[in-house]
Amino acid sequence: MQSTPLAERMRPRSLSEYIGQKHLVGEEGVITRFLDSGNIPSIILWGPPGVGKTTLAELIARQLKRPFHVLSAISSGVKDVREVINSGGGLFPPLLFIDEIHRFSKSQQDALLGAVERGKITLIGATTENPSFEVISALLSRCQVYHLENHSGEDLMEMLERAIHTDEVLKTKSITIHEKEALLLLSGGDARRLLNLFEMVVLQSASREVSVTNDLVKKVAKEQVARYDKNGETHYDIISAFIKSMRGSDPNATLYYLARMVKAGEDPLFIARRMLIFASEDIGLADTNALVMANACFQAVNVIGYPEARIILSEAAVYLATAPKSNSTYKAIGAALKRVSETGDLDVPLSLRNAPTSLMEEMGYGKDYKYAHDYSGNFIEQEFMPGPVKGHTFYKPGDNPEEEKIAERMKNWWKNKYE
Repeated sequence: MQSTPLAERMRPRSLSEYIGQKHLVGEEGVITRFLDSGNIPSIILWGPPGVGKTTLAELIARQLKRPFHVLSAISSGVKDVREVINSGGGLFPPLLFIDEIHRFSKSQQDALLGAVERGKITLIGATTENPSFEVISALLSRCQVYHLENHSGEDLMEMLERAIHTDEVLKTKSITIHEKEALLLLSGGDARRLLNLFEMVVLQSASREVSVTNDLVKKVAKEQVARYDKNGETHYDIISAFIKSMRGSDPNATLYYLARMVKAGEDPLFIARRMLIFASEDIGLADTNALVMANACFQAVNVIGYPEARIILSEAAVYLATAPKSNSTYKAIGAALKRVSETGDLDVPLSLRNAPTSLMEEMGYGKDYKYAHDYSGNFIEQEFMPGPVKGHTFYKPGDNPEEEKIAERMKNWWKNKYE
């Protein structure tokens, strides 16, 4: 069997072979225009796995005929970055491609700043994470950020057809795709996953004739999950169990699943980000320190990294698991969004509108608005919502000591709504 995966064998050798991302590399794409000019600024390619970030970086270097250096943020450090910076590049600066740049620490990203600013290197960073969160602002301001989208079904089928007709291994088979839904679903827009899954499906048959069906694809794939590592741990199952253990107030199970993720090398920022969401969604106003703790954890692991980050993650996870729980604000925004969808964009009551001009004042803007601080207790009952949703209650305090205090205040203020 061919040892090189199909996705690697089918990697485009020129931009004319590159499928997808037309907004970047189509005839009028922004990167196409840069390449036509013979130069390109430092850029960050942001998008999910398998959408062609690494391939695009390689093709840019090939077309510009520049020295091309590749570093992985997982295994490279400041020393490696400086070696590239000092390598020189002749008339034009070398291209430095950093895969998973979001995993670089602040100090590692700082090492790139001067070289990028002075034009000693042209940086091409690739990240699956939002660069506005993961890349320091000083470096981000020196780069253009381009978002790569998941491949469409048409893109993916075009890749498969090209592979069937051009790949030396697949050409030894007579392949007919009778059903494509499972292939597209299991690939999730990831070209690498699609091609390698397709090859598994084709090569599992000893017969030259291969009929690709949904059942066959599902049988070969078995699971539609992303894998952690060689031990086969399931990324989404583990994070789901971690969240459910915190929600169930079990610190021991929480620590077990956290340890599974840490041992597998999961991005600590991914874990911290999920805890940020959990603190608001599942604890909320029952313990307002939970969001503060989760945010402090996120900020800390952003500058610390492994191995010490495991201690910070553990502290935050145990706090969240043992905190009182409430999803009242989660349900409240859900109810409000549902009502907005049902009623559309209702006019804001005139009393709540500002009146910066005399004409608007004459039209009644701001009329009858009551300034709360002019009244006893800094409160006066008045209606703030548009007519069709007048009097509607979205937020209902949860059954916990902190929100019971809120409920009591609301009853004192809004006697008709919170009785």
